[in-house]
Amino acid sequence: MSPQRSNRQQLLDGTIRSLELLPPDQITARVIAKESGANLASISYHFGSKDQLVTAAMVATLDRWLDQIADALATIDAADPAARFDQAAKLITRTRTEHLGLLKTFISSLSVALGDDEVRALLADGFARTWPLLASVLAAGEDQAGRDAAGLVLSMFYGQMIQATIDPALALDEKRMRNALRRLQGLLPH
Repeated sequence: MSPQRSNRQQLLDGTIRSLELLPPDQITARVIAKESGANLASISYHFGSKDQLVTAAMVATLDRWLDQIADALATIDAADPAARFDQAAKLITRTRTEHLGLLKTFISSLSVALGDDEVRALLADGFARTWPLLASVLAAGEDQAGRDAAGLVLSMFYGQMIQATIDPALALDEKRMRNALRRLQGLLPH
């Protein structure tokens, strides 16, 4: 007999499914409880609030997305950073519509974080954990400059995702992104 999932994990899984299916304003505590098969009161017990649960689920889903990118890049030669960057950009472009609900929830979580210290802490922790992982995925180095490069790429990624969520025509494909980065690099003194 296999062990039962914990109530906490049921809530996370149910919330992740809700993120994939519903717009952020329709993800209520009752919807999550129904989707997860967990008791409504268990949301407060395990996560403190519905917003904190949604943020935890969103961070977990963003981590899974990064893992998907890392797995795809594992076959690309680390000695060719341009190829790694292009492949990461292609994968993000290809999977963006698959994660549209997540992106909308991410945008909503940013506004919630302005007034909720717990949500802000969850997001900050997620960003801090992602920098070294992304630096590794991009083969940018394990030093501070590599982590900073990953932070900058992550900022571009989120900015692109936000813009593309508002208007898909604003999204840059990997070629346009690479050309834009080269243009910016040319503006910096050597």
